[in-house]
Parts: sequence; C-alpha cells; structure tokens
Amino acid sequence: MSNFKLKNNWFRRTANFYVSVSNGVGVALESSQDWSQKYEDNHRINIQKQQRTYSTSKKVKINPSFVSGFTDAEGCFTISIVRKNKLKVGRWVLPSFQIELHQKDKALLEQMKSYFGVGSISEYGSRQSNRFRVQSVKDLQVIIDHFENYPLITKKRADYELWKQAFYLIQNKEHLTMEGLEKIVAIKASMNKGLSPELKAAFPNITSMDRPLVKDSKIQDPNWLAGFTSGEGCFFIETKKSSAYKTGFQVSLIFQLTQHSRDITLMESLIKFWDCGKCEQPLNYNHVDFRIQKFSDITDKIIPFFNKYPIYGIKALDYADFVKAVEIMKSKAHLTQNGLEEIRKIKAGMNKGRQ
Repeated sequence: MSNFKLKNNWFRRTANFYVSVSNGVGVALESSQDWSQKYEDNHRINIQKQQRTYSTSKKVKINPSFVSGFTDAEGCFTISIVRKNKLKVGRWVLPSFQIELHQKDKALLEQMKSYFGVGSISEYGSRQSNRFRVQSVKDLQVIIDHFENYPLITKKRADYELWKQAFYLIQNKEHLTMEGLEKIVAIKASMNKGLSPELKAAFPNITSMDRPLVKDSKIQDPNWLAGFTSGEGCFFIETKKSSAYKTGFQVSLIFQLTQHSRDITLMESLIKFWDCGKCEQPLNYNHVDFRIQKFSDITDKIIPFFNKYPIYGIKALDYADFVKAVEIMKSKAHLTQNGLEEIRKIKAGMNKGRQ
C-alpha cells in the first residue's frame, strides 16, 4: 500500500484505485471502502465499483466548437461522380459529409449523429471501421449551417468551401447539365486527393478550380482544441534506461498533437496558446508534431485544461490513464520499483495496447 495526493487531499491507495476526471471523463475501478468513502465525502461523487465511466456516454452533450475541432481532425467532405447511363450527362453526383473511426469509437460517432440529428452509421470497409455519413441534400444543409456558425480553421476549410460550392450547384440541379457537371468536376479536382484516373480520362480538358485561402487559423474556443485533440492528440508514457535513477529507468510523460505540415502555422500557434511546448517537423515527412513534455507544464496546464474541456471517445481512456501516471509521478512513487512497474502496466494498456 502507498499514499498519494489528489486535489490537496491525501488518500489511501491499494492495488485498485480511482482517478477522477471532471466533466464526464474518468475511469472508476474497484477501490477499498475507506478510500472511496473519504473521496465521496470530500468531492460528492458517486463511485460505481467495477464500472468504467468515460466520455463516450451518449448522454453527454457535445459542444458545437468541439464538433468543428473534431471534424478538422477526422472529418471529410466528398463529391462522388459515378457513371449512370440513364442520365442525360451520363454521370450521377453524390455529395457527402463523413467521419470514419475504428469500431472502438462507434459511441463517439453516435454522439456526432445525435448532435447533428441527421445521417447514418454503418460498418465500413475491412479495417474494423464505422462511418458516420450524411448524403441527402436536405440533411447536408444541416451540416452547412453548423460549419457556417462554427468554422473549421485548418486547411480542411478550403475543401469545405469548395465542397459547399458544389453542393449549391447540385441543390440548383445544375449537375444535370454538362456545363454544371464540368464545374463540379473542376471543383473536385482541387479537393482532397483530386480526380481519379478514370475521371481525368473522361474530362481531359478540365482546369481545376483555385483553392480558397484559409487565413484565420486562430483558436477562438478551447472546445475546438478538445475536439481536435480527440482526433489528432496522443498521450504517451515513455520509459528509457538511465543510470541517474535507482530503478535504472527514467519516466517521461508526453502530450502530442500531429497535423499535416500545410497547417504548420496553426500548429506553431499552439505554443502561444499553451504558453509552452515546441513544434518539430521530422525530416522527409509531411507532418508536424506539437509536443509538451515538461512535467510542470503537463500538471499545471494540460491536466487542468482537459478537465475543463473534456476529450471524448476512446482517447478519453488514454487520457485517464495518463492522469494515473501523473498522480504516481507527483507522489514520486515512479522512483521506486513498484511504482515503475505500475507505470509500465498503465503504458502497456494505452493507445495501441488498449483492448
């Protein structure tokens, strides 16, 4: 047994313990009766033994800016142009908005569907994925209404603006004429990965439309960052050999956000937003990493921030495990062999190790 400090209170700790994270994010594990009673008395939280409680609950209402941040990370605006000989122009145009996640995060897709009030969720591909998708013209107007009020701020906004132009052409039935179809093909050529080889061959004289410039990349609402982190964030525990410690290992905690290098200006702005951290762009790679590794920055800035602006989805469990490691390190227990082993167990069950 050992003791640890949480919110200026010391609690008895056994092999099973509880870490609380506010606003619907947390993990509850079976705890000793004396510890749970004291915690409940001090913080008025009902501790449910042997039950996990985390932010994939459908009852949690998602903040609109969170939705935009998560879409900047994981969302996709697409235009499908497929053969249909029965039509005069020989092509059918299908606009859609979609988010694809691992099946572990189906509950988060259900939250997104609940927020928008439109769309459907289905299994997708052979990669153990689920996809939330909105396709009808009527329902896509709901999507547009949201992003007009809560704009995207990554370069994905350019794809959205182009997609929106195509949507209005479709809404006005212009896609049923060859002139309108060619306009949409020109728009699609500038979006995402551009035209397929088949469409390039079918429309050889198309000139792609200029991509809109995304100028305002400032984070206006912290909830956007919570949403973006739920998609692109990662909480790491790193252990490496070091003779400077009695255990023979140094423990480090890392918070990281990764994004395409085209958004390097936005990523660098995170340094000012957090007043800490640094950006790194690996040589010969097209992405940039924003990292916070200083322990005091993690305890004084990262943890309070995500306690106030919660992460949703399976990543909330990684965050909760990360908080466990923080508490162990606060109490200096990681400097003992038992504490180090506990850190290793936590690390083994996070991220790709989570079953």
